Amino acid sequence: MRRLLLAALAAVTLFSGAVSADTLTTNGGETVDYSDLSYCVADEEAPEVYFLSDISPESLVKIYEAMEWPRKAPTAVKLSTGEPPNSNYLRPELIADLVKDVDGTIVECNTAYAGQRAATAEHYQVAEDHGYTEIAEFQVMDEYGSMEIPVTGGDRLTGNLVGDHFKDYGSYIILSHFKGHMMAGYGGAIKNASIGLASARGKVRIHSGGTSDTHWHDELQTEFLECMAEAAKSVKDYLGDQVIFINVMNRISIDCDCDGNPEEPDIHDIGILASTDPAALDQACLDLVWNADGNEKLLRRIDEQMGLHTLEHAEKIGLGMRHYRLVNLDA
Repeated sequence: MRRLLLAALAAVTLFSGAVSADTLTTNGGETVDYSDLSYCVADEEAPEVYFLSDISPESLVKIYEAMEWPRKAPTAVKLSTGEPPNSNYLRPELIADLVKDVDGTIVECNTAYAGQRAATAEHYQVAEDHGYTEIAEFQVMDEYGSMEIPVTGGDRLTGNLVGDHFKDYGSYIILSHFKGHMMAGYGGAIKNASIGLASARGKVRIHSGGTSDTHWHDELQTEFLECMAEAAKSVKDYLGDQVIFINVMNRISIDCDCDGNPEEPDIHDIGILASTDPAALDQACLDLVWNADGNEKLLRRIDEQMGLHTLEHAEKIGLGMRHYRLVNLDA
């Protein structure tokens, strides 16, 4: 916890001369000064992060359209289908308008842990039970195995195993529910683009710090975090400008959507954020968490799992920038 708070305060001190004096209002009604967002800068060269406080189907479409993204069909919408029975996955009624707007296929990969989404047939059933097949086509990307895409500039990985269907789409929307995570500390755009797009074998490779495709090594925490950043970079490098990232900050539990019975949130809903830079996007979400009432448990989990190291490594290897320019669409 102390490391998180010191890092936030240091960033505010370093960049206080560059940030705007404007404010935003979260979905829960809290007012946040831009100067309190640790990595928010006024630099025109910084990647843009769009913000809307309203969490609704209309706002998802609005924030997507504001990005003016020249996508190529067919379009995949990558999300977590959520572990039964009570996880906080993004509800179909929230995302349906966006998915239909881009004529998207909802995609996901099987899990590497034992659960109801570890086998393809059961995973398709979960997608149906959770309502996704009612709004769009759905595909388990690794139902026929993996394909390997190269990792450049990494310290842990030279290749990333994604679902074999990864190659079938011209563009990707990485649509993430921002929340805590028992191993990564938090889950957002980088986790969804790495662990989320990895095949079951690829998930093991990332979790084992690049040391194995068959044996999960929980003790390699630093290596795991770095592998997430490197796997996400391989996806971004492969897709170029044909990938964007949207984080929905609702139901912000300290537990991830792979937990079928997550702890109830202590933090109010915040809003929807989007960017072409996953590191900037996740950092902006963390900045908002730092300013949220009831954030103690989530900050503690992030600190205990060294969650900020994913962002540190992401910036080091060139996945993205942590500093960002906020575009408040509410204004």
